[in-house]
Amino acid sequence: MSATPYVASLRIYEPLSAFAAVDRLRWQSIENDGTSINREQELALQRVAHPEPPAGRPDGVHILDKDGVRYLSPWATATRCWAALDNFKDSLPSTVVPFFVSPAMEEVITAGVDLLEDKVPHILNETWAIPPRWFILFSPEERTRGENQFGLFSTALTSITNAKQRCDAAHDTVLSAFGDGPVEQELENLLEWLEMFHPESRVELDYGGLANYMDKALRDSGEVGLDADSSIEDVTHSVAGLAAADGMMAGVGYQRLMSRWRLVQAFEQAS
Repeated sequence: MSATPYVASLRIYEPLSAFAAVDRLRWQSIENDGTSINREQELALQRVAHPEPPAGRPDGVHILDKDGVRYLSPWATATRCWAALDNFKDSLPSTVVPFFVSPAMEEVITAGVDLLEDKVPHILNETWAIPPRWFILFSPEERTRGENQFGLFSTALTSITNAKQRCDAAHDTVLSAFGDGPVEQELENLLEWLEMFHPESRVELDYGGLANYMDKALRDSGEVGLDADSSIEDVTHSVAGLAAADGMMAGVGYQRLMSRWRLVQAFEQAS
């Protein structure tokens, strides 16, 4: 089992040529051994227990070798820790934050952050569920399922061009149907994130250990397991319903999606 089996990831893989010379030299000859995901999770857990400055020692990178091109998705775990702290502070009154994060710990996490040239993470994470907007970026034929040393897996891989076009179309559909609001804003934020990367990048959705939980949830419901998961199809169906002004069609896809992921989220309370 992976170190953090409840975490799903959305990753950007930029071509090696998009990185600084020193990083290209460091990463171009690294062996792509398929263990980077679990090593990243182990390091993230270590940095939760023992925070380090974002500008501290560099960590690793995920590698995608495809069609003769090497693509990279840097872990940047310390930088993501800084970003998570920033988001967490924004969600609470300033007077409450010290009860959760001591000033001493905050100083460690944020020390040297101004030295970072790029604070934009290549990886977004969610726990126990996957946001519907992530599924919008992919089509069913881009999905891959199987089993590896950590159990079942479910991933989807597409070009960043496809991802941006689908996100932009979904944003326009939601804006037309509902106007300004939280869903429209989430899609706009996602599109802005995608726009920050090299135009030849790849985008990957990885269920992580949630693939195993999804499989069990579906089997417990009398279905065939992970192969019965149709999250990408359900989101596509829902957005198509909105575009056609068919509320019933949109609602069926969304309800099917949410019902399935509620079953997965229930394991959080049981664990």
